[in-house]
Amino acid sequence: MDASTKAEIIDFLENKVQDCKILVIGDVMLDRYFYGNVTRISPEAPVPVNCIDRKKDTLGGAANVAHNLARLGCQTYLAGAIGDDHHGRLLIRELKKQGINTKGIILGREKTTTKVRVLGGHQQMMRLDFEETDSIAENAEHELKTFIDKIIDSGVNAVIISDYGKGMCTEELCQYAIKKCEEKSMPILVDPKGNNWGKYRGASYITPNVKEAGEVLGRKLPNETDSLRDAAKEIYEKYAVDSVMITRSEKGISIFGDTEITIPTVAQEVFDVSGAGDTVISEFTAGIGADLSIPTSIEMANCAAGIEVSKLGTYAVDKEEVLAALKQWQSDI
Repeated sequence: MDASTKAEIIDFLENKVQDCKILVIGDVMLDRYFYGNVTRISPEAPVPVNCIDRKKDTLGGAANVAHNLARLGCQTYLAGAIGDDHHGRLLIRELKKQGINTKGIILGREKTTTKVRVLGGHQQMMRLDFEETDSIAENAEHELKTFIDKIIDSGVNAVIISDYGKGMCTEELCQYAIKKCEEKSMPILVDPKGNNWGKYRGASYITPNVKEAGEVLGRKLPNETDSLRDAAKEIYEKYAVDSVMITRSEKGISIFGDTEITIPTVAQEVFDVSGAGDTVISEFTAGIGADLSIPTSIEMANCAAGIEVSKLGTYAVDKEEVLAALKQWQSDI
């Protein structure tokens, strides 16, 4: 990243990001962590007894994408479905705490998708999942379309579809949002799941990792630029997307389409890559939505991803952390 690109990102984050409005559509989740210590085995069964001393609730799935945008400073709107349950109320509480608009969160599921992780010391002992993966009902889909219409017509800068395969991102809903954005000449980016990518047809960008890109093409892809270029060409020709952005783990991020760019990863001690894809699509979309160039937007996303993977667990990167990383670079040269 050259000095002028860094200066452009700093100017955006310090002076313009608060005017950027982004709509996120997708599978919202609640991530719950219970921390404790194990000192004995249960007399009831040969299992460890974990004495819980604290807990933490965080935003997951599409809600984590929205969380990243909000922490960056964007005006963030979220469309998703939850259950009328305790986990749903906790999720709404966390969203409001982060200043995320929750008017698009509807009661359209039997239960709120929730992942409960139990840790003893620093070791994860168990994960409990509460979820359903059937497609949302037609009446719920109609309610979400009404909200999507209202928000896009009000003038957002970009839209993200964050598909986690939990039934929210039906073909009907995805195509509705994509066509709506096309009418408005508005960028819409998709973080895909599964192999039915036909529902993403016509999107501006699709953002798989190497494994996901290989799975949709039915073959294992080597993490090499030439191979990924050929794979991306197949994807954007088959699914009529404008560009394919592939996250490549330690090899950084590549975009293929009218523009081809590869950005090497930011050198960091990596603790945990969970949630890195959410950070990348959030930061990149904010940049694209604010009319930053593709190279500048991807550099900002890559910088934030380097911060995210240095943290344990899913983590939403704050604007000040990105600014600090960029300014530190400036002071070192």
